[in-house]
Amino acid sequence: MDNLAPYEPIYAVYGPGTDSAARIQLSFKYRLFGAASRDSTPDWREGLHFAYTQRMFWDLESSSSPFRNIDFQPELIYVTPGFDLTDRVTLGAQAGIRHESNGRDGPQSRSINSLYIAPVISTAVTSGYRLTVAPRLSLYVGDKSDNPDIVRYRGHAGLFMEVGEDEGLRLSTSTRFNFDSGKGAINADLSYPLPRLLGGGPDFYLFVQSFHGYGESLLDYDRRTTRLRVGLALVR
Repeated sequence: MDNLAPYEPIYAVYGPGTDSAARIQLSFKYRLFGAASRDSTPDWREGLHFAYTQRMFWDLESSSSPFRNIDFQPELIYVTPGFDLTDRVTLGAQAGIRHESNGRDGPQSRSINSLYIAPVISTAVTSGYRLTVAPRLSLYVGDKSDNPDIVRYRGHAGLFMEVGEDEGLRLSTSTRFNFDSGKGAINADLSYPLPRLLGGGPDFYLFVQSFHGYGESLLDYDRRTTRLRVGLALVR
């Protein structure tokens, strides 16, 4: 299973008082060619992966505790190796074809397809701390009849930023915005290794997540919400 690895953060967080109090995310990627542990000359095909992310919004406030919405996100991605610009700065890129849907039919059906590219630059800022910045440009393709005005709320531009230590405090933010409509969203994750906090224990992370803006889930792409949740992460 050398080719299988985590992709986006894997976590479960909870914040009471909403119709989607809990948010759970699973995310993996699979290298289609080559093996991560193989000692050989790198092959350009080794950057090609299939990735899958599933995001679940759980209404724990209701008596039957239903899942209010589940977003499914398969994608085909290509990740370039990092190129050292200096002894402190690394440059790379990721491009992908992504499908997003919530698996429903009728008026609550949501789906969208996109192509994107994101250059990634990472630099050491202080001893042990690194800053990563990745602007993203997306192009929506195919049928958007389930949500014809979704671009108004998502836009074509996004920005990922992360600062922190490998084994310490880390803050990451992900934004998307439409300059014409003035609409968008920001998601922020703050994490810290639980063993360092407790002086031992399970290899998890304390995970605090906030969201503000439009489209926390596909179902609510045109709904503005503010959320604050706390929980645990297996991968950050």
